[in-house]
Amino acid sequence: MLPSGIAMVGVGLLLGGSQATSKSSLDSLTFRTSGPTPFAPGCDGGTPSGAPYRNAEVEPFVAANPLNPQHLVGVWQQDRWGSGGGAEGLGTAYSFDAGVTWNRTFLPYTRCGGGTAVNNGDYERASDPWVSFSPNGVVHQMALTSNTTPAPGQPATAMLASRSTDGGQTWSAPITLIADTDERFNDKNTLTADPTDARYVYAVWDRISTLPGEGLAPILMARSIDNGVHWEPARIIFNPGPLASTIGTRIEVMPDGTLINLFTNIDYVTGIISLQVIRSLDKGATWSSPIVVADLLSVGAKDPDSGGSIRDGRLFGQLAISRFGTIMVVWQDARFSGGTRDGIAMSRSLDGGLTWSAPAQINGDPQVAAFTPSIHARSNGTFGVTYYDLRSNTSDPATLPTDVWLTRSSDGLSWRESRVTETFDLALAPLSSSGFFLGDYQGLTSIGAVFVALFTKTTADVQNRTDVFASLTLPAPLGGAALGSAEAAQASNPAADTEVASRALDDDIRHVAVADEAEPFVTAQVCSGSRGCLPIRATGCSGSSTRSAMSCC
Repeated sequence: MLPSGIAMVGVGLLLGGSQATSKSSLDSLTFRTSGPTPFAPGCDGGTPSGAPYRNAEVEPFVAANPLNPQHLVGVWQQDRWGSGGGAEGLGTAYSFDAGVTWNRTFLPYTRCGGGTAVNNGDYERASDPWVSFSPNGVVHQMALTSNTTPAPGQPATAMLASRSTDGGQTWSAPITLIADTDERFNDKNTLTADPTDARYVYAVWDRISTLPGEGLAPILMARSIDNGVHWEPARIIFNPGPLASTIGTRIEVMPDGTLINLFTNIDYVTGIISLQVIRSLDKGATWSSPIVVADLLSVGAKDPDSGGSIRDGRLFGQLAISRFGTIMVVWQDARFSGGTRDGIAMSRSLDGGLTWSAPAQINGDPQVAAFTPSIHARSNGTFGVTYYDLRSNTSDPATLPTDVWLTRSSDGLSWRESRVTETFDLALAPLSSSGFFLGDYQGLTSIGAVFVALFTKTTADVQNRTDVFASLTLPAPLGGAALGSAEAAQASNPAADTEVASRALDDDIRHVAVADEAEPFVTAQVCSGSRGCLPIRATGCSGSSTRSAMSCC
């Protein structure tokens, strides 16, 4: 396990309209999470053609501990394969200082990570890592594992889960939730620890079947009722029938304990692709009939110069639920440009998923493609959505300049955008059969009033094409237009400092301290050993506050 280094630190002040963002400014602090691969060449034991992209990390996800929000756990694919999909193994990292420093470890989900037949990890590759905290602080992880050259009787795909009781430092041996031979293919899993009851953990995925009499790709669920120690057998909770399939299923939990399961339904008779939800009032024992959120009209992101494809999240919706019960779903959709390019669409429900608003476009620049959204709701009801877009692209066909953005809203009607990281060249990303690949999804959570994104971007090193970064995006600046009602109320506090510092910190940052968001104006500070503390939306670092989170370094 190795502590990570700091990649870039910057803070910027953004002013202006609801989506106006200065291209030269940043509103985030960004820290490298991943590092060099620990895997030896050939460790997977398979015999495929080609080779993985060594040191390349993609498809991260992140969760924050509800008992200690400065405690984060992130996961990603390590050493991504270009052919056949998946990666040599999975990376896991934990941080106890709000994402400034990270320690890395690797679970035995594959042979490269130490997996064997004895510990249930005898697989060549892994993909789709997911992580979630129970309300008692236990953290759970899940992934898809696969063998490209399975021996007779050996599983081709499986779903594995583990739990950690020490914050991600050590993990239980993987538990097999399902394992299938070539006739069935398990795919696109997610895992959700129930925030209202620590006993329950839900794992869902789709399973493609070629066997007669089975649905083409139903949704399967495995459930734990003892906080991940044991799991019930996987079972079908929605079957679209022999002429339709599902993909991208994900459960989130309402404040009253109702489960909302979002998925994409593909109808091969009508050709309609739609986002749908099913609901459970009894912790997943039974489920409702599907409710349509919206048709999904994505065309996928492409390089504007070459026409080359970008593998993105075009088939997947993402959802989040606020503690007040508002549900928001986001996805890629080309309806706003007449089918020319994807933007980020949003629909919300105020009645527990029974009815949904018409899709609205929420990405900042509607004239360029935007893709792979992630969504998270802070505890005060503010929603944040991160995504990639191509507004920095130039006419140079050899490059594909790309940015990461965060837009946020407390009401779903007005949105304020800020840039998360410096522009990077997507053309340096690992290739998949569907184009440049950073992940089908990325991670987003929050620490108090600060959104924390865990995302992939490229580097300039072809021997290390991508890294995973954690960015702490500061609250919307004071005085800006179109702030959500919660942030506007905070901004109206006359005692609040009206300046966000626009300067970089040294690389010896000690910690990020985030005050409880019940505090009306002190939000966060970042402390450096040589420069003291940088207050972020704060009254200063005078040490007069009685809150330990705001004491000076």
